[in-house]
Amino acid sequence: MRDAYHEELDSLTDKLVEMTRLVRSAISRATTALLDADLALAESVISRDEEVNATFADIEASIFELMARQQPVAVDLRMVITALRMGTDLERMGDLAVHVAKVARLRHPDSAIPAETRSTIVEMGQIAENLVTKAGSCVASRDVESALELEQDDDAMDRLHRRLFRNILAKDWPHGVEPAIDITLIGRYYERYADHAVRVAADVVYLVTGSRP
Repeated sequence: MRDAYHEELDSLTDKLVEMTRLVRSAISRATTALLDADLALAESVISRDEEVNATFADIEASIFELMARQQPVAVDLRMVITALRMGTDLERMGDLAVHVAKVARLRHPDSAIPAETRSTIVEMGQIAENLVTKAGSCVASRDVESALELEQDDDAMDRLHRRLFRNILAKDWPHGVEPAIDITLIGRYYERYADHAVRVAADVVYLVTGSRP
């Protein structure tokens, strides 16, 4: 019975790692859709978010069943609590990728990204992918040292976010209000995506050590 119980706990980790893979794919495809004004790709990001939501719902159901049947304590209780928190953050990351894709869909057949900001968005997309990949690795391995590094890794995203604001607030910004609003929203989506990845890593630290970084 206890072996089956710990297999269920391990299954939570597997599902969380799968969620990191799903939201990594979502932000990657959303970035491409945004840069290339690819409507079909944007639609695929939006429709496939149901897969992220379904995985999170499965995690929630497993946690509630474990709590009811096994009444976990100590480290096991910490595991189910952090699994729920991680799943919530990852589900939100999927939503943020959808928001990016919806901007791409809204501006199709034009690109929502002016030439001046294109390289910054490319970098933000790359950093977002790297952060969630690293977060997934930390969840799988429970590597505290790597998890603690994510907050520093997130600094690069914050710098790019500030760069976007400098672009749109420059006196020679030639694109008007609507693109400026798009860029403001897009930058916020990437910045929040990165913040949620950092929170997932912080939960790994809490799971292993019992304290928050």
